[in-house]
Amino acid sequence: MLKVKVTQVGNSMGILLPKEALKKLKAEKGDMLYLVEKSEGYTLTPYQQDFEEQIKVAEGIMKKYRDTLKELAK
Repeated sequence: MLKVKVTQVGNSMGILLPKEALKKLKAEKGDMLYLVEKSEGYTLTPYQQDFEEQIKVAEGIMKKYRDTLKELAK
């Protein structure tokens, strides 16, 4: 477990993540991280939680309208 401290960053509050945490998250300066609320607390992740669901919906639409999309691509 890593310990972080909440600090003032301009007019906001923030935390500084140690290099080892950034390495495990595969995060660099400018990357977007997501704070996901769960029953046991919050989880910090580099992955958008609903992205997989959005991809499945898009794949279904593409499959359903394959011929239409093929014609539109001409």
